[in-house]
Amino acid sequence: MTLAPFTLRGHNPDVLTCIANLSNDEVFTPPEFANQMLDTLAAAWADANYGEDIWTNPDVTFLDPFTKSGVFLREIVRRLTNGLILAIPDLTERVDHILTRQVFGIGITQLTALLARRSVYCSKFADGPHSIARSFDTEDGNIWFERTEHTWGGGKREFRTDPLTSEEIAVYSNRKCIYCGAGEDDYARGDDLETHAYAFIHTDDINARIAELFGDNMQFDVIIGNPPYQLSDGGYGTSAAPIYQMFVEKALGLDPRFAVFVTPSRWFAGGKGLDDYRKKMLADHRMYEIVDYPKLYEAFPGVKIRGGVSYFLWDRDYNGPCTIQTIWDGQPVGDKATRYLDAYDVLVRRNEAVPILEKVRAKQEPTLDMRVSSQKPFGLRTFVHGRETTRGLTDPVKLYGSRRVTWIDRSEIPVNDAWIDDWKVLTTRVQGTSAAIETKFLSKPIIAGPGTACTESYLVTGRFDSEEEANRYALFLRTRFARFLISLRKSTQDAPRHVFAFVPDVPLDQDWTDALLYERYDLTADEIAFIESQVAPHDDTLFDDGGVNEADE
Repeated sequence: MTLAPFTLRGHNPDVLTCIANLSNDEVFTPPEFANQMLDTLAAAWADANYGEDIWTNPDVTFLDPFTKSGVFLREIVRRLTNGLILAIPDLTERVDHILTRQVFGIGITQLTALLARRSVYCSKFADGPHSIARSFDTEDGNIWFERTEHTWGGGKREFRTDPLTSEEIAVYSNRKCIYCGAGEDDYARGDDLETHAYAFIHTDDINARIAELFGDNMQFDVIIGNPPYQLSDGGYGTSAAPIYQMFVEKALGLDPRFAVFVTPSRWFAGGKGLDDYRKKMLADHRMYEIVDYPKLYEAFPGVKIRGGVSYFLWDRDYNGPCTIQTIWDGQPVGDKATRYLDAYDVLVRRNEAVPILEKVRAKQEPTLDMRVSSQKPFGLRTFVHGRETTRGLTDPVKLYGSRRVTWIDRSEIPVNDAWIDDWKVLTTRVQGTSAAIETKFLSKPIIAGPGTACTESYLVTGRFDSEEEANRYALFLRTRFARFLISLRKSTQDAPRHVFAFVPDVPLDQDWTDALLYERYDLTADEIAFIESQVAPHDDTLFDDGGVNEADE
């Protein structure tokens, strides 16, 4: 019998580099990237096991609990097939041992389960005549999938009369899944469509679920994979909520020896509903290594994941600082540093930024997040627009809104009426572009004088008694120094109040320039060069005091 899948690995192209992603939510991992993660795993295993090569151990078990293309399992099988040649010399016996005793997966959909089996067993049926496994007696083998349904809860209950029976019945609307938060309106589907109710996270007891799937005595040494990223949360437009953190938490709940996962990096400093997850992960001193890809499209070509992606290795028996490495254009950049992740309330992703931030924090100055407004400074949504002129308005207020300035009566502004009469500095709430990497981080400030307000398209970053103070504050926000400190907390286009929490509230007794700020915080030439490599200057256009200037990335 010829086992072509193992003797022809050098052929081009690899089919798993040619398949299109299902969506930005369920991204196929490129084989090269999967192998980088496996290299990281192998190095950590060797460090923890007196130099042992993990691929020579016939007893190590691996689980991909959210397999899509099967690339992780396939590459693990390939490595074990080479590594176990001395332990199990017969190729057929060796491959069968690996597939039946060492590698396991959970498909996320029917389609991806079939694809994963084809990648790993060379047949979509594990017990079929073309399968390279010989001991399975089921079609699934060790790659499990069964359709799972959401469990709806909450919502609004209404009573209606059944038109056929005239009985009063309870009808629920706006319910969400109690496990993943999916909306019933979006995901209550017929049998012909996927529910995206992933079995791995739709359970109260993950250990019981694994026992149900693979047996009571199943304990995995390594859990590795690339979980689904998000689901529509029923919000406006394409609003979606992340779910990858749910998979990570369930996986770590299985207490593996090692866990390696690739996810979006936005959890480092932001992300909808990720505050508790971020706090937990930063405080977990079992985080052994993080490899970060901040450049858009680099890790997953063609897939637009704001803030980039990263993978981390978690070591159950480790307790210490985490090693962090940044990858740019395929190469490590900057220093590879080891530090505790919970030094701040967010993860500062670039190691070169840490000493700069420490110098700023050493002065123990107040920070700008205390000045900056909440999301709706005047209680007005983005879609609110006033009139084109002041005609007919009793007390007209100039309103800065989405893409244009209009006029609104003061009586129509629901909150913060007193702010209308202040000098204000506004910046757009969403700031960024489709470029591979953001370089401005903050739109040019708008000086808004007395008699003005804004919709939630803007934040009021500061309020002042005089135009001079407002201008000096705006000049400060335009500096590379201030925008660099903002960048340390800004992982996506969104720029809420918390991204200003590293920026010092400097005295407005002079016109601040980068040179003066570098001198104030005693920055070295290398530190200045790093800031200026990360943040592009704004042009010299005067501040807008009457129109609307969008983010100029």
